[in-house]
Amino acid sequence: MKLAFEKSSLNTNTADVIAVFVHGDKSLFSSEILTLVRELGVRIPAADNGDFNGKEGESLVIYVHRARHPRRYVLVGLGERKKLSFERYRRTGAVAAKCARSLKAESLAMFVPLVASEFQSVVSALAEGAYLALYKFDKYISKKSDSPTNVQTITVCAESSARVKQGKQTLHRTKTICEATYLARDLANAPGNEIYPESLAEAARLSAERCGYTAKILDEREIKEAGMGGVLAVSQGSVRLPRFVILEYGYEKKRPVVIVGKGVTFDTGGISIKPSAGMAEMKMDMSGAAAVIGAFEAVARLKLPVHIVGLIPIVENMPSGSSIRPGDIIRHYNGKTSEVDNTDAEGRLILADALAFAEKFKPAAVIDLATLTGACVVALGHHASGMLGNDSSLMTKLKSAGESTYERVWQLPLYDEYEKLIKSDVADVKNVGGRWAGTITAAWFLKKFIGSYKWVHLDIAGTAMLEEDGEYTQKGASGVGVRLLTEFLRRWK
Repeated sequence: MKLAFEKSSLNTNTADVIAVFVHGDKSLFSSEILTLVRELGVRIPAADNGDFNGKEGESLVIYVHRARHPRRYVLVGLGERKKLSFERYRRTGAVAAKCARSLKAESLAMFVPLVASEFQSVVSALAEGAYLALYKFDKYISKKSDSPTNVQTITVCAESSARVKQGKQTLHRTKTICEATYLARDLANAPGNEIYPESLAEAARLSAERCGYTAKILDEREIKEAGMGGVLAVSQGSVRLPRFVILEYGYEKKRPVVIVGKGVTFDTGGISIKPSAGMAEMKMDMSGAAAVIGAFEAVARLKLPVHIVGLIPIVENMPSGSSIRPGDIIRHYNGKTSEVDNTDAEGRLILADALAFAEKFKPAAVIDLATLTGACVVALGHHASGMLGNDSSLMTKLKSAGESTYERVWQLPLYDEYEKLIKSDVADVKNVGGRWAGTITAAWFLKKFIGSYKWVHLDIAGTAMLEEDGEYTQKGASGVGVRLLTEFLRRWK
């Protein structure tokens, strides 16, 4: 999809659909409608009789007949000006894009509101909402004629030529991040017979080749030689052999930020098998890995002045005669042992190896992302990721980046009292802590394997897999983490 910025006017623009954003404040709404009536030379009866009044998310299509080029305008409500936020601009951009798609338009022009402050941020938010709202995972649908034609070109417009350079620079960054989010969504939405350890590792390698960072892939023999017992144990029930991916980008004189992504390409639960209802969603249990690959793609293409390392343990968790069993004991990369009490708590077993391995890079910080616990979905639903860690400053920075991108995080406690819930009688630690505080005990398990570095764990189980469409997300994989990490790293010093 093409994303561009240009100087234009409402009367001269030739896009199939032209979006204009109006406020819900009564006086401001009246003034904006009056301006439109004068510029377009038409009446807008729905605004006169109160059927359309600029409330947030409202939309109205109006038709303006011209001799050579009849035009369709869509008015989109921004709501009250005092309540405006960049997230609201994202959502209204999404409304405009969906209207254009429903009208089978191939091109959409969006005019930046004249009263908008922080011009570049508004441009980015409008474009981001529109671009992400038009995502579709339809590669396996043979007959696409029944689905709406997708918009091929989105143009953000302003009437001042002084804004063009800023607008173009902003949209280059926005498009790059949106395309990286698309990649993460595509990887997580793909079925388990397409994405498995070897093919996910290959996707990372291809991204590195495209975008100018490095990817090293460890096979089963190398994983065994490294002593990553968690990765080997979880994978041993599947015919798909494990992989461990090491990504690196940037300025090596700086201590790196290490990003770890859980890569369980399909999770049956193993011997502790999941119920069949909803198991198909477990193709998305590698959403943390997808987020890491997407973030690397965005950071490398934007040439951010950072040094980052990505660690992705990749396995398929299947039940078979060779699967790990409840009661088995695993020795991890750092020599610590874990007792397997439940084979469906497999993500923490592979992350343990990766987090221990991270110490060798002498990191400035380590962040892991994982669709780790159903308990996090119960606690926070689908609107925030759980955040736990050992450094308040690092968590504050992630929270700030999350508020900016609206990929929000919410801190949960790692009190010492929770540690006893994962005490094992036969090993250093047990991989489940019982019914209570499941997200916290999972993070406590991970904490046992971190080094002396600053660390944050993000449980994205609720935000990575969505049960219904949102304003600019779709049912299925959200690509969560790509925008959050890119913004966090853009601010990193």
